[in-house]
Amino acid sequence: MSRDFNEPFEIGGVAIPNRVSLAPLAGIGNWFFRLQARRFGAGLLVSEMVSSHAIKHGNEKTCKEMLRIHPDEHPVAIQLFGEDPDAMEAAAEIVAGTGADMIDLNMGCPVPKVCKTGAGAALLRDHDRAVAVAAAAARGSGLPVTVKIRPGQKPGETDGVTLALRLQDDAGVAGIGFHPRHASQAHKGKPDYDLAKELVESLDIPVTISGGLKDADTVREVFEHTGADAVMLARGIMGNPWLFEEVLGNRDEPPSTAEIIYELEWTMDRAVEHIGEDRAGRYLRKFYPWYVDRLGGGHELQDSLQRAEGVEAAREIIQSVSVAHAV
Repeated sequence: MSRDFNEPFEIGGVAIPNRVSLAPLAGIGNWFFRLQARRFGAGLLVSEMVSSHAIKHGNEKTCKEMLRIHPDEHPVAIQLFGEDPDAMEAAAEIVAGTGADMIDLNMGCPVPKVCKTGAGAALLRDHDRAVAVAAAAARGSGLPVTVKIRPGQKPGETDGVTLALRLQDDAGVAGIGFHPRHASQAHKGKPDYDLAKELVESLDIPVTISGGLKDADTVREVFEHTGADAVMLARGIMGNPWLFEEVLGNRDEPPSTAEIIYELEWTMDRAVEHIGEDRAGRYLRKFYPWYVDRLGGGHELQDSLQRAEGVEAAREIIQSVSVAHAV
């Protein structure tokens, strides 16, 4: 019998209604992107990566925009990154005050500007510091702490697996998120789901798998093969929140043109609410390609939206697409 994605479980005492979560997506996973995932069934939401140093020092944009939580999001985790235990403890205390249910720590980001500070994937080789950072996050927040890791920095390395055990045993983390590609692979190459299975079997805390989960069939296969407690959807749901419904068994057909346009317009409305009309016009340029692809639009439509002078101009272009499909 196949395992059920709709079965509830707990991470550190926090009730999660199902086994399908939204992954942290840097520069994308703001409150309304997360809220969209919740509308389509995601059980746990994780924020975009936020700097512990920026929070500690009261950076206005970081604290006002990146720590915003909508009342309908819960349960939600704020993902932090940083290499300094003192800064992490201070930031975690502030995050707890936002109403977050959990804190997730990024120890797998491969971006050089993050790693050169000693954070992200650099912590895969600095286990004492990684444990200290995780313990500091728990101490500062009083919340369950989870950690997202990779197997190592380069192919063949398994530092991340060793670190996961230490994070469980020495830092008392509540769960592990595992992306079974090495940091040098970023988001390319085949994930090592066999290694993920070994990690699941070696830990006593919940393990959530991410990486390469772009369609419902793959998600089901990986969930069964690894025995993971949950899966975490990332790039596969950008412009495709319907994937949550597919995995949970609530949809078996692709979205209609009207549904796609509705979600794009919903996203545009929320972007304006989030950062104002002027900034939203520029911010939305990274969202348009996902929906244009699903609409079957070509270069001309994409180019028109990228060149649109503001959100209202983009709305007019989208409405023309809607009318054309309705004829």
